[in-house]
Formats: sequence, structure tokens, C-alpha cells
Amino acid sequence: METRKLGRTGRDVGVVGLGAWQLGADWGSVDESDALAVLRAAVEDGVTFIDTADVYGDGRSERLVGQILKEHEGLTVATKMGRRVEQLPENYNPANFRAWNDRSRQNLGVDTLDLVQLHCPPTPVYSTAAVFDDLDAMVDEGRIAAYGVSVETTAEALTAIARPNVASVQIILNALRLKPLDEVLPAAQEAGVAIIARVPLASGLLSGKYDEHTVFAADDHRTYNRHGEAFDIGETFSGVDFGTGLEAVRRLLPQLSADATMAQFALRWIIDQPGVSVVIPGARNPHQVAGNTAAAALPPLTAAQLQAVRDTYDELIRPQIHDRW
Repeated sequence: METRKLGRTGRDVGVVGLGAWQLGADWGSVDESDALAVLRAAVEDGVTFIDTADVYGDGRSERLVGQILKEHEGLTVATKMGRRVEQLPENYNPANFRAWNDRSRQNLGVDTLDLVQLHCPPTPVYSTAAVFDDLDAMVDEGRIAAYGVSVETTAEALTAIARPNVASVQIILNALRLKPLDEVLPAAQEAGVAIIARVPLASGLLSGKYDEHTVFAADDHRTYNRHGEAFDIGETFSGVDFGTGLEAVRRLLPQLSADATMAQFALRWIIDQPGVSVVIPGARNPHQVAGNTAAAALPPLTAAQLQAVRDTYDELIRPQIHDRW
């Protein structure tokens, strides 16, 4: 698999990674043996970057990833912290940071975490110098090797990129969420900051497998957060109305080459964007893992294919969400 530099971490990672949210919670149940099968299949297919968080299944995702770390060397694991408390800027403080850090290190079974990301904190946190001073101190203490941020908005991303030691920015980027292309990706490239593209398939919308009759489980966020009831609505279907998203996919289907699925087309579109370091699709079984990693071997999309994505976005999606995030 093609590798790229993970920003200021200095590490090289495969361009297709694995997002491990679904192995913890919020996507319906996944038993432990199936979760471990997904992780092992990913590593066997060349994945070297795994993204998790301390709140995914209250640490379950981290613990499962930790089992894989005992079996394989050469992996880079990014976790996140900050969502275990009420979302107030004052809760992003040294004592909480170290408590969260201790818990994640124990879950993952490591002394030093490869990359810790602030997990979509309140917007003022990105502008609080003391927060980043303390993260620098945690690097000096050997608790973490590097730190980054996960953001909801492009403005938050640009604020973080301006920080001298932020190694990475994780942001929603997919064929239904193009706004980061305007300023965020160019700024990250110039600063040498990694872009980790999350929600790459728009919560499965871009898999091409859903229609108006699709029903999700009650414990799946695509049921209970469709209107932002539990957390930012942008994390569910990228904030796009489900029906609008289905129509966008139908317009893009004719652009697929004979040897690519809709999901692979969507992942290849992200890989082709200048400045992207790694894309982190989730998977619930080894078959999905294989489909995702195969996108890295596809040829770059043509100018016509790229334009079709832009045209579909401009007509259907831009009026709905572009100014929101």
C-alpha cells in the first residue's frame, strides 16, 4: 500500500487506515471475535494506522486495538481524549489530561501513545495557549509522542494548524463534504500538518448500499442521532439529509469504473486530494476491510470523475451544509 508522511509525527503510514469507532459502540453490536477479525484483516491488508478514542465503548475499542498491538509491530495508533466530561473549556486541564492519558495507555498497553487528539472540544479550546503548553509538557514527559486535534469545523482546523506543534488535524472529508478543500488542506500542506480524513463514506451513504427503505438498529447513531440528538449531527451522514445523500450517490454511480465499487470510488476520491495523509474508513467484517484497502490500488480518478463529484456537491449538497461546518 502507498505510504504517506503523517505530518509532524514524522511517521509513515499506509494511505488507507482503519477507523475503530464501530468496534466500540454506536454502530450496532459487534462481538469481540468479529472486532478482532476486522483488526487482524486490516493489518494483513497493509493497514498501519488505526484510529480510536477513549469513549468508543467506554474504552472497549482501545482495549481491542491494544490486543492487536501485542501481536504486530510497526503500527501507529491514534486515540482521542476529552469527551468523557461535560464539554466546558475549563475541563480541558492538566489533571484531566493526565487521567485520560493514563487510562488510554492502560487500555492500549503502552507507555507512550503514538498520537493523542483532542476529541472535538469546545471551540475556545483551540485558541487556549495553556492547553497546547500542557500537551507539549506531556510530550516532554514521554506520555505521548505527538498530539493533534479532531475538529468539527474548518475554522477550528485552521486555528489548530497555526499551532507550532500540532501534528495532525482530523476532519470530516468526503464526496459530500468538500469545504475542507478550500482552505484547510492547502494550509495543512504548507504547515506540514497531517490531514486524517474521517467519516469518508458519510456513515455508509457513500457505500451505495442504502435506499429509502433502509432501517438501522436502535443502538446505531444513524437512527438515534439523525437530527443531532446525541452529538454533532455532522458526524451522522456528514450532516447531509438522508434522501439528498441517496440522490447524490445515484448521480455518481455512472462515474464508477467497471472494477470499482461506490465505496472504493469515494475512498479513492479522498486519496486523490492533495494534502490528505490517511483516510480512516470503518469496517464491521474482513470483507469490508478488503474492499476499503483495495481503493489504495485503484488508479487516480479522471478529471471527469472529479468534476462529477464537484458538480453533484454544488447542486445538491452545498446549499444544505456548506456554510454550517
